[in-house]
Amino acid sequence: MKRVNVFEVKCEYDTEDPEGYRSGYVKLAEALGASALNVNLFELPAGKSASPYHYEYEEEWLIVLDGAVVVRAPDGEHELARGDAVCFPPGAEGAHKATNAGVETARVLMFSSSREPAVAVYPDSDKIGVWPGTAEDKVMIHRRDGQVDYWDGERGAGPE
Repeated sequence: MKRVNVFEVKCEYDTEDPEGYRSGYVKLAEALGASALNVNLFELPAGKSASPYHYEYEEEWLIVLDGAVVVRAPDGEHELARGDAVCFPPGAEGAHKATNAGVETARVLMFSSSREPAVAVYPDSDKIGVWPGTAEDKVMIHRRDGQVDYWDGERGAGPE
């Protein structure tokens, strides 16, 4: 049996994350060999956020393990403390952004049934992200105004 202690595991930081988003993470589902749920642990230093304000098309949950976290949602900002759990429904009504509001490092556990392919929408920056789910197909992040016609680049009927 594989085991990870969410209070003691060392989180990895991506040095390429922009200043306001330099948070650590552990892909718990991957570490435990799980595939039915997407489960991630985030370590948020003071003033840092886990991700930009966004929503997905899967239900997502957040549980505060340590520290104080402010969650921005469509109905305003909510202060969460150690032990608080919230659920973000699929679609725009589940938009969210978690930020460490305290002075001490916070830890949150986020999980969902999301699998790839997946889509996320970023209302503040008017972007859409698509995760195709294969190594051959790259993750695509585009502004919503970058649309092309459905038939653009397609060939007509008949032999190729």
